[in-house]
Amino acid sequence: MTGAKKYDRLDLLDRAIELFRRQGFNGTSTAELVAELGVNRKSMYAEFGSKQGLFESALERYSEVHLSNVLSPIEAPGAGPSAICEAFAIYGSASEGWARGRGCLMCNTAVERAALDPGAGRYVAAYLERLTHAFRRALENGQATGEISGNAPLDRLAAFFTTALIGVAACIRAEAPPEQVQAACDVATSILDAHRPVQAATLQ
Repeated sequence: MTGAKKYDRLDLLDRAIELFRRQGFNGTSTAELVAELGVNRKSMYAEFGSKQGLFESALERYSEVHLSNVLSPIEAPGAGPSAICEAFAIYGSASEGWARGRGCLMCNTAVERAALDPGAGRYVAAYLERLTHAFRRALENGQATGEISGNAPLDRLAAFFTTALIGVAACIRAEAPPEQVQAACDVATSILDAHRPVQAATLQ
């Protein structure tokens, strides 16, 4: 009879997320993972199968928990244009905080692994689709409330905001100056102003 596990799987994943986030997949050795997770190599392989298996499990955990927290403004049922601004504001403020130099694990993976690793690429593709869907729904809600004009190109705007947010996250990872990151966020959300309904002039 095997003994009970002396570790918590979710705790291991959270530890792995931070290591992969700082160093990337290629920059993280198995020895570093074992040291960071606090388990022996045998236990790590028994739980996740391989370094690749651990990485994909970490991406899944990151998507379910960490991204859900960050993206909550635009994924809320009633999210609208203001939620888009809030999402970019969160990323803008991150350039001066704990995420500086770390960025977003999913965005980092998009640059490092997506084109070469089908397993990681699957998670990145799902993330991009998730972002685009959330932005489009927020824009649709904006149309319904009269905050966005009826002829606004929602698909193109959603694609733009997705690409812009990925770029901002990459800049945070690269430790770009915070004022540069904030300027990018401000310019990105200013696009919304071009798609506000034109108010009819008041007759004199």
